[in-house]
Amino acid sequence: MANQHVTPHPDGGYQVIAEGASRATKRFPTQKEAIAAGRKIAKKQQVELIIHNKEGQIRDKDSYGNDPFPPRG
Repeated sequence: MANQHVTPHPDGGYQVIAEGASRATKRFPTQKEAIAAGRKIAKKQQVELIIHNKEGQIRDKDSYGNDPFPPRG
């Protein structure tokens, strides 16, 4: 299973795309919708969700399994 990324789509809006994939899993008009869908996929696959800002830079990460640095305590 590959990590899921929420990135700006070249034609506008945002997309959820699996790491290493050449095509988007799905496109959305807003980042909020893309994040919700990406989070659902990442939870199901137990991978990371990596959220990119409109410039394409990583702004946030959420891990849903296989966390290399799990919280202590």
